[in-house]
Amino acid sequence: MFEILWIAPVIGGAALVFAGYQAHMVMRQSPGNSDMIDISTSIQQGARAFLRREYKILFMFVLFMFTLIWWTIGILTSVAYLLGTASSALAGFIGMTIATKANARTAQAAYERGVAALIVAFRAGNVMGMSVVGLGLIGLGMVVLLFRHSEIINAFALGASSIALFARVGGGIFTKAADVGADLVGKLESGIPEDDPRNPAVIADLVGDNVGDVAGMGADLFESYIGAIVAPLIIAVALGMEPFAVTLPLFLAGAGIISSVLGSLFVRTSERRSLSTSLNMGIYVSSALMILATFLLIQWWGADKMGYFWSIIVGLLAGVIIGKITEYYTSYEYTPVKEIAQSAQTGAATTILAGFATGMRSTALPMLAIVSAMLIAYFTGEIAGYGIYGVALSAVGMLSITGMAVSIDAYGPVADNGGGIAEMAKLPPEVRKITDSLDSIGNTTAAIAKGFAIGSAVLTAIALFVAYSAVTGLEFMDIMNPSVLSGLLIGAMLPFLLSSLTVKAVGRAAFHMVEEVRRQFRDRPGILKGTEKPDPAGCVDISTKAALKEMVVPGVLAIAAPFLVGMLLGPDTLGGMLAGTLITGFLIAVMMANAGGAWDNAKKFIEKGEYGGKGTPAHAASIVGDTVGDPFKDTAGPSMNIFIKLISIVSLTFAPLFVRYGGIIGRYLGF
Repeated sequence: MFEILWIAPVIGGAALVFAGYQAHMVMRQSPGNSDMIDISTSIQQGARAFLRREYKILFMFVLFMFTLIWWTIGILTSVAYLLGTASSALAGFIGMTIATKANARTAQAAYERGVAALIVAFRAGNVMGMSVVGLGLIGLGMVVLLFRHSEIINAFALGASSIALFARVGGGIFTKAADVGADLVGKLESGIPEDDPRNPAVIADLVGDNVGDVAGMGADLFESYIGAIVAPLIIAVALGMEPFAVTLPLFLAGAGIISSVLGSLFVRTSERRSLSTSLNMGIYVSSALMILATFLLIQWWGADKMGYFWSIIVGLLAGVIIGKITEYYTSYEYTPVKEIAQSAQTGAATTILAGFATGMRSTALPMLAIVSAMLIAYFTGEIAGYGIYGVALSAVGMLSITGMAVSIDAYGPVADNGGGIAEMAKLPPEVRKITDSLDSIGNTTAAIAKGFAIGSAVLTAIALFVAYSAVTGLEFMDIMNPSVLSGLLIGAMLPFLLSSLTVKAVGRAAFHMVEEVRRQFRDRPGILKGTEKPDPAGCVDISTKAALKEMVVPGVLAIAAPFLVGMLLGPDTLGGMLAGTLITGFLIAVMMANAGGAWDNAKKFIEKGEYGGKGTPAHAASIVGDTVGDPFKDTAGPSMNIFIKLISIVSLTFAPLFVRYGGIIGRYLGF
């Protein structure tokens, strides 16, 4: 089967060609008038400046990791790590570049052709989606073709993961510092509307949408995509399965790309079809084609392997179910968000309590969905041969249409930017109404995509944990063993520590942002009167410096924790740590993402005119809730997805080292 594995990078290359075509179609659109071009250019410059400075810092980290892997494992493994980092960084750069060029074009399309602007924003998101899966499959396919060694393949996944955490944390801190600063001083203190050109933090907020919700989100799902493919591949090798079992994840990924490309062609607007239906059509078509392709691939393998087909399908269905659960808890069409909006009538405290309670309650159904998917995948996989291989394939199933999922998620920030540009360039109110409708759909799709990202993260982490157990020979873990129990407790603590670091980082950065906006309003009163222009560069610089400074510690923690535990306490303790981190990390990620999304949409529900509408005490309370929720849903929550996968991949990559030399302290303690 390895002889035809060249098909995988070829399909990856085809995805990049399609991404190039979509980028060309976006660039053919008019960028609008001179004001729109100026605003868009400012956003592009801010985003490029941030990414350039971020990549400079990451270069030093990557160089250190390259040297460490070379020294501890070997040169080929370190080269694979470097290739993984480069692929992830390049995908983020491509996606963010086209997103910052599509924002003004989306606003202009809304002005000229109304809801047809959806296609412009979607095509920009599609560039990101196809870049993620294309570069991922090219890189991983080439590593498997050339080296065919577990440690080297793991290193590629490690490279993708290490970049992802820095990109997600850094981008999240940047965007939420600007968002919180713009809301607190602009909306609450000064009473000016959202995206008002008088607010100096608005440009930084729009830049943040791109570095956080496009580049950061793309890196997140790139990591999940690679991790999901690697885990069953490693398990198949460890179990001594036949060659087709090793190559199947790559074939499934290729089928997913073809399905996503064809599905994206069905995203089109018409008078008879709602905007949300237009986007959902792409998901439905991609999913149906992927199910058909999976059936044909498993049949090709053998009729006795059909159990694996159901393992893959149950993963795909679990992703859809978790997305719908997320929509229920975060959309103002449903009761939970309406209850939060109602609680805003009695002040900010009850708004916070209601949102926090909703976030915690929202963890139950996703956890049950994951447990059900895991058990069914194990059972059907056991029928076909190996249950743990079936569990790993379920993660591949959930992530098989990553190209379409990323496309729809990246569409949201482009539409949001388009609305901001329409407001700042003073386009007619009907244009803003159209961009708001696009943004509203984007918020819903983003919430669903966050649920998808969390679900895929935990299934991928489970698969990687199983792979780690297979590589280290840990057939079972006795939780009464003090070494395993110690690991469980350490692992359960780590997600709380990471959440603290990221939320506190946003708070510190937002403090400086608020001070800067207040200073400009105080020292230059003409800004609020509209006779003077604000200085957005100062706000962009504050967000950039804060993000780059604060992203280092969480990134180092994710790499250092498993390495130190593995070397000092041994692979058993590390296995316990992975299990503990997986459980609490998943619950925190769901709680934060859903609480933040619910607070955000409770504010939007009130802004529609409910409970008095804008300018009322209920609206002010909902803004406080939204401000608290911002770092929850866009920084700490998404970072958790990457964290639980990254520590698993670090553990898997260095597992042979831990087995051979680990447990330095554990041996003295009798573990």
